[in-house]
Amino acid sequence: MAATNASAEAEARSILESAAESSFPPLHAVHHLLSVGACVRCILRLLGAYSSACSCASLTASVLHSFLEERDGSIKGGSCSCLSADTSYCSVCLGVLLPAWHRDEGLEMPNIDNISSEISQVVQKEGYQVDEFSLEISLPPVIAANERAVRLYMKQKFGNENWFKDKLFPQQTMPVKEALRLLIVPSLEKQMNAKHGNDSFRIRLTYTHDDASQKLHSLLPNEHGRKRKTDSRNGNNTSSEAHKRNSTDGNNKQVSESDSFIYKTLEGIQDQEFCNLIQLPPEKVSKPCHLVISCMRSPIYIGGRYLKLSRNVSQSCWIIDDERMGEASVEEIIGENVSAICRGDSCKFHAAGREDIDVRMLGSGRPFLVEALNVRSIPSEIEVQQIEDRINSSEKKYVRVRNLKLVGNEIWTMMREGEAEKQKQYTALIWTSRELAENDLRNISVMKDMEIVQKTPIRVLHRRSPLERKRIIHWMEIEKVGGGSNHYLLHLCTQAGTYIKEFVHGDLGRTHPSIGAILGCRAEILQLDVTDVKMDFLQ
Repeated sequence: MAATNASAEAEARSILESAAESSFPPLHAVHHLLSVGACVRCILRLLGAYSSACSCASLTASVLHSFLEERDGSIKGGSCSCLSADTSYCSVCLGVLLPAWHRDEGLEMPNIDNISSEISQVVQKEGYQVDEFSLEISLPPVIAANERAVRLYMKQKFGNENWFKDKLFPQQTMPVKEALRLLIVPSLEKQMNAKHGNDSFRIRLTYTHDDASQKLHSLLPNEHGRKRKTDSRNGNNTSSEAHKRNSTDGNNKQVSESDSFIYKTLEGIQDQEFCNLIQLPPEKVSKPCHLVISCMRSPIYIGGRYLKLSRNVSQSCWIIDDERMGEASVEEIIGENVSAICRGDSCKFHAAGREDIDVRMLGSGRPFLVEALNVRSIPSEIEVQQIEDRINSSEKKYVRVRNLKLVGNEIWTMMREGEAEKQKQYTALIWTSRELAENDLRNISVMKDMEIVQKTPIRVLHRRSPLERKRIIHWMEIEKVGGGSNHYLLHLCTQAGTYIKEFVHGDLGRTHPSIGAILGCRAEILQLDVTDVKMDFLQ
């Protein structure tokens, strides 16, 4: 144990010697930073010497003080304030770089491995499978204010000394967020057996410090640009009232708005006004920041084509007055099977158009995407095939899928853009009020790229805007149903967005021309199938 301690102290001293040679200002200035409550890591960060020291656990205030005392006789030992045994935390980072924090369960002991273990446990508890991760950090704005306060304080204290401009606070000081990343990522990679990088799986550390933030908020100018101060007319302390209001408001949205206000206000305050408003140097705090650890994976997309084989299944879940319409929905059947494998929070279903509940989707199927949110596991090719097999082997043969695959989110944009340009093919079983002659059948079949005008159908006027649309009927073929009286199969290819039912019966003249108008008789549609959606992807 003694050998280990000696080795750790030797490492710490080596780091300090290197920093002293390359970036330290006069040692009494370094000691002054220590004595006003800045932690060792903040001191090294502010002096541009952090990266080599970030993971050295033995680099404590007492080691730094001892190092400074040995090299500068003017620095006193023994009862020096920077060696105080109280439990206060850094006046700049509020203990974030110690690293110290507290959660709802209580105060945590400052240790790099402790925070890495906490994060790893949250990830494991949520059941995420992780090969790579990115680390996001949110800090309270009071830390930025503290750093500015320390800089301005040191400028007031040492600004007239020759070394100040060259040696203190380099332009590219490492931010606290980046310093914390360097501090904990190596340990976190080891704990999680995963690499840190730009990945869709994000771990977010949200630090807050209500007491310090509320105090800062009360000192800043309000939205009218005037400092909150005692009302001379009635003696009421408005700062105190604001503090009480803030301290009783635990709403996260309020906290976020308060932080936004503080950042915006700080940016607009000049140094002179800042010094008049804020205490220099900033105070140590008696407790560290509160930490919330959360995880989130970016959405993944599984695409393919679906066939709907039932005339009593809607595309999306359809409930009216608490009553389900139809036996099931394509959205639910596919989404439930995706969720069973991916274990996400929820799914969103996107399709290239839609068909009515009583219309079957046949042929090559309709392109669709399932957007799976915050999945715990990204499915392999084998697991995607399992999803397809489970849907296709269902006893209730409502829905089938084909060409299921994991795709990028660019497919969603392609699908949306392609909707307006795609062509769709249909087969409709129709009835006419008179028997059609061969000439009627031939006249229908020779029509190519016929333009029709459709007003919003009566059946959807309650939920669609009353518009007039021009659509193209690219081609049609019609054949008599064997043994049927005045029953025919109409095959047609149309521009996307054509109302086929209305094109057959005319919708009381709101669609013109219609099949009924062309044939000069009444025409009704009995059944409709979509037989092809012509789009070049998810084939």
